[in-house]
Amino acid sequence: MDTTNSKPYKIKDTSTKDAAYRKLIKPELADELYDRILSVIVAEKKYRDPEYSAQQLAKDLNTNPRYLSAVINSRFGQNYSCLVNEFRIRDAQHMLTDKRYRDMTMEEIGAAVGFSNRQSFYAAFFKFKGIAPHKFRSLHS
Repeated sequence: MDTTNSKPYKIKDTSTKDAAYRKLIKPELADELYDRILSVIVAEKKYRDPEYSAQQLAKDLNTNPRYLSAVINSRFGQNYSCLVNEFRIRDAQHMLTDKRYRDMTMEEIGAAVGFSNRQSFYAAFFKFKGIAPHKFRSLHS
């Protein structure tokens, strides 16, 4: 079996679709929503909640999910899931290198940063860092 082109952890490449409604977003409103998204996702650490969805974020920001999706795509260059996972992986990197978290398992770290299971944590970590979390930890401890 040839595995040279296979990707571990079932990672799929995503393509962006050009939707006409994304061009109708006024830049100043998009900038304001960008700041509010960061406030909720990062400052309030909503990325740590595996149940927190784009629909809930849109509701919290008093906007609709399509508009929110368009702003995330245009301002962050990725979709909601990738955005949230990026912050989760940053948090996980810190925990994997900080001696205070040395006794935590990969499952515990994944859960602490918002992943619902080990597989999704490993897949996202590998996608962003190109290495499995346990190998990252061993290289940085």
